[in-house]
Amino acid sequence: MIIDDEFKEISFEAFEQYRAANKEADFIVVDVRQEREYAAGHLPGAKLIPLNTLGNHLSELPLDKDLFFYCHSGARSEVAGIMAAESGRDPQKTYNITGGFLSYQGHSLEGFPRLQVFDYQENDDRLLYQAMELEKAAERFYETLLSFAPDENFIASLEQLAKAEIAHARTIYSYWKQTVENPPPFEELYGSLKGEILENGRPLSDVMTDLYANKKVTWTDVIEMALNIEIQAYDLYRTMADRRGQGEAQDAFLSIAQMEKSHMKLVAKMLGDSPI
Repeated sequence: MIIDDEFKEISFEAFEQYRAANKEADFIVVDVRQEREYAAGHLPGAKLIPLNTLGNHLSELPLDKDLFFYCHSGARSEVAGIMAAESGRDPQKTYNITGGFLSYQGHSLEGFPRLQVFDYQENDDRLLYQAMELEKAAERFYETLLSFAPDENFIASLEQLAKAEIAHARTIYSYWKQTVENPPPFEELYGSLKGEILENGRPLSDVMTDLYANKKVTWTDVIEMALNIEIQAYDLYRTMADRRGQGEAQDAFLSIAQMEKSHMKLVAKMLGDSPI
């Protein structure tokens, strides 16, 4: 057990409560395991910095944000906390998530965030435009799911999710219009978007083909797919914010990541309410 003046320890349960209560821009989650472990499953939004390279990257982590380390069982992240304390970070803003990934009871992702939908070399205006395309695809996804809903209560929730995707796109648009000359009105721009690629990197047409081809698909299957897409969307926007650094694009991605958390809660509620 590390003494209090070095860094703080927190359980995964307490961390999830912290995450739900705080803004995405206020904290950073760092996975100090190896690349192969991260690829097999990681916390949504976690930044990978293997412990053996952490010393070279601590100076890159903002001092004004809360910093959470985790690993497989808690040992490596404890060492990471010591290294962070030795580097001069505020011990009251540095945490070791005890128990490691083994104690994580929520959802994890398979593989790296599917960021091939973005071209990192593009300017902010193009990245933000691509983000609006993803939100349009998500809206189309939820509208398509209406045909699977077992009753009116679920239809209302899906319609709410679809409308929220439009709200996400409006938020992105508010940043995007500052990066271009003579931007068209939101309604005109949004209406011209194709919305063909979902936030998890898969073409919407492929996802829906899989759903309709499976004659045994249940409402629970559908909602689990939606939840997985929302989790990967959160991971995508958190990672893109980290990749872009300070600027309009980072602000937009963090803002959307914050909103994705409310989506996760709504989708998860539908999964819990599912009669099938």
